[in-house]
Amino acid sequence: MCLRFSVPLLAGIALASSLHAQEAAKIKGVVELFTAQGCASCPPADAAFRKLIRQGDVVALAYHVDYWNYLGWNDTMATKENTARQYAYARTFGRSGVYTPQAIVNGRVHMNGSDLNAINVKLDSFQHDGEGLTVQVNAAMKDDELSIKIGAGQGKANVVVVYFDKEQMVAPKGGENNGQQIAYMHAVSDVETVGMWDGKAMNIVLPANVLSKAGRRGLAVLLQSSSTSGDPAAIIGATVLTVGSDG
Repeated sequence: MCLRFSVPLLAGIALASSLHAQEAAKIKGVVELFTAQGCASCPPADAAFRKLIRQGDVVALAYHVDYWNYLGWNDTMATKENTARQYAYARTFGRSGVYTPQAIVNGRVHMNGSDLNAINVKLDSFQHDGEGLTVQVNAAMKDDELSIKIGAGQGKANVVVVYFDKEQMVAPKGGENNGQQIAYMHAVSDVETVGMWDGKAMNIVLPANVLSKAGRRGLAVLLQSSSTSGDPAAIIGATVLTVGSDG
């Protein structure tokens, strides 16, 4: 099955020669960090997150939330959609509230986002127990198209594309991190569902300009199941494309 979309998504950079894709066989899981520039306990998690990216074996995405803005500094990367995604995970896990820094591992469990060792142990455990990335997902640029290929497997899932900025330096001028200079990596700017997977191998084709809108420098493709209420749940496949390296 091949789905073709003409969504007017990005415009601008000659990307084909500079895209880098993590090899699917080396990706052991997905970590989504919920963080904020105004959260005093978040900088250690942001530092751990940078190390996680540099490992090269994890799809790592940072969602900046907006509920710490009341402390006096509006997070320049926060969106209400990111906050909504975190609350949706809370409903999936049966929780009444959210917190930062929170790491969601493979869409299956939440953890302290600062504890890099525990996150890696959980990723390895999921991989060993068959709760890692069990469905092959590949993405590649060719000519004027982005091709997403998904292998066969069990169940149903959404094909989700997550756009992020590679790296930004921010010096908060208010709030609890006032005066610090912090490097934020893989900050999510947009999330969209581009298809549905029903267990059969499929291809999806998107226009190749999908990486340049609003300064974006990368995207991840997640094969993510939903809870009975439609909230995000287990991630069973993933890959990531970036421009340049994250070194």
